[in-house]
Amino acid sequence: MSKFILEGYIVVPNSDLAQVLAALPAHIELTRNEAGCLCFEVTQSLEDANVFYVYEEFIDRGGFEAHQQRVKSSDWGKAAANAQRHYQVTEAI
Repeated sequence: MSKFILEGYIVVPNSDLAQVLAALPAHIELTRNEAGCLCFEVTQSLEDANVFYVYEEFIDRGGFEAHQQRVKSSDWGKAAANAQRHYQVTEAI
């Protein structure tokens, strides 16, 4: 079984920042409670308020894909829809 890791950052437009900040706590809580989630961290940059660093670990591809599906229809997914994403996804065996 392989662990799936996503790491990188997003850049949120000024026009969406308040909405993203409001949706973030629930997004973190919901993700950490997903069955396949091993680790989930989102931290706002101290240098640029529009940048959020993301680190996720899921137990396997299925857990990762289930998370991606849930996010699409979530409040977070809507709030962060316009964010530029800069991610790397790796599979650790």
